[in-house]
Amino acid sequence: MSGLKPSSLPIIDITPYLVGHDNDGRQSVSAAIHSACVEYGFFYLDISKYVDPSEPEELTRLARKFFALPQEEKDKISLKNQDLARGYARLKENVTNGKADNHEGIDFYRLVENPDKTKPLWGENQWPVVPGFQEKYNVWVDKMKSLGLIVMEAMANGLGMSPEEWKGLRAQVDDSFWVMRTIGYPPLPNDHDGFSCGAHKDYGCLTFLYADPTPSALQVFLRTPGVTTVQQDDLPLEHGGEEGIWINADPIPGCVVCNVGEMWELWTNGLYKSTLHRVVHRGSNYRIPFFFEPNFNANVEPLAAALRIQQREANQPTGASSSNDKTYRSVIYGEFLMNKVGNNFSVEGGKGKYDP
Repeated sequence: MSGLKPSSLPIIDITPYLVGHDNDGRQSVSAAIHSACVEYGFFYLDISKYVDPSEPEELTRLARKFFALPQEEKDKISLKNQDLARGYARLKENVTNGKADNHEGIDFYRLVENPDKTKPLWGENQWPVVPGFQEKYNVWVDKMKSLGLIVMEAMANGLGMSPEEWKGLRAQVDDSFWVMRTIGYPPLPNDHDGFSCGAHKDYGCLTFLYADPTPSALQVFLRTPGVTTVQQDDLPLEHGGEEGIWINADPIPGCVVCNVGEMWELWTNGLYKSTLHRVVHRGSNYRIPFFFEPNFNANVEPLAAALRIQQREANQPTGASSSNDKTYRSVIYGEFLMNKVGNNFSVEGGKGKYDP
């Protein structure tokens, strides 16, 4: 795409991957996802045929009951009771880019064998005593894990991967070290030195965000060469020297907002980019991001299919270097994750888990 990008994200209906054998429909979906990942790193995913809207609405109702509890009740499942990763974080306890985030939340991770709360990420999940909370959220986890595999297959097809290549990629995510958060946002004070959640890039694989109805809350930075961003609403620009614009990714009924993390950037050798985004929440509502991640022990390295695309685009023969200035180095996801969040576990209220 040349020139200015549209100021809204594309909407992609995943239905052809849910029912029947609509090969043409699946190819269209895969092509749309591929284009969205190249151009934006973000898109809306229409899952209205996959989940009943009452399900996430019930999750937000349960979250509202928890966040309305007295502070001492919420603190009973505090992060400090476990591995400083699983459990409840108070308002402004999470830090991004050195500034306190104006939200509170509960973090849940994939269950691990032989849990040990003295080890980062290796504790046990802490569930609110709100009736139905654990049961309903576990159902959502199962649905989002399945959705992750569906979208991964669609992306593999969009990259032109062979069945054997897709089988290999699937083996890297079929035991996803997933993360789920439920987040409560009070209105962002005008004098707050920071954000509801500061600008960051997700460091995993795929994020599925069920967003609350509040408009203008999620903001996405669209790289647009030649366009200089102007400061809006007295907010810091937060994107360094990159040229582009911040756009609102307002909620759309029946959709989740989907974005790729740093692992997809690595898998595609930079063809897909993990994109800056932030939350500037002026309402008082709740949202549920689900992070579909690689397996903890997955060896993430550039995919041959992505390198083939880059070689074709550069009109280079097979085996030559790609059009990128560099070839991304492989990482073991669990080690990468521990390096990213390791400083979270040194002191309470220290470096934010979204910090670089």
